[in-house]
Amino acid sequence: MPLLDADRVIAALRGTFAREAGRQELLRTAAEKIRAAGPPYTSVYLYMLHGDQLLLEAYAGRETDHTRIPVGQGVCGTAVASGEDQNVPDVRAIDNYIACNSWTRSELVVLIRRGDLILGQIDIDSDEPDPFTPAETAEVRRVADALAVLL
Repeated sequence: MPLLDADRVIAALRGTFAREAGRQELLRTAAEKIRAAGPPYTSVYLYMLHGDQLLLEAYAGRETDHTRIPVGQGVCGTAVASGEDQNVPDVRAIDNYIACNSWTRSELVVLIRRGDLILGQIDIDSDEPDPFTPAETAEVRRVADALAVLL
């Protein structure tokens, strides 16, 4: 049973959307509700694609200096360049890893896409090694798919 309950997050996003809240509030709601699942969801970052850069538009958890990530760099940039979600069980094993902080041990990046168009991504850092099971990943994917519709 996954720790993240995508139905609860999606319900909160729909409620935010129904209030005609802007994009920023939708993204912040997603970050906060995902992080509220608790460990292993240490920090949640919502990066949106602007040309060849990912820009940090909302987050919950630890602050990061990485507010702009070029496509192709790090785990986040690789996800966009390859068009594939990234589940990195041990970030120390990745050569091009861009560390947000020294405590992060694993990272999950799930793309927000509308058809073939990549809008952005949900980037989750965890202090735990290898915590993101296929079930957890599927729940995050459901949230990303809901965001793709609502944004």
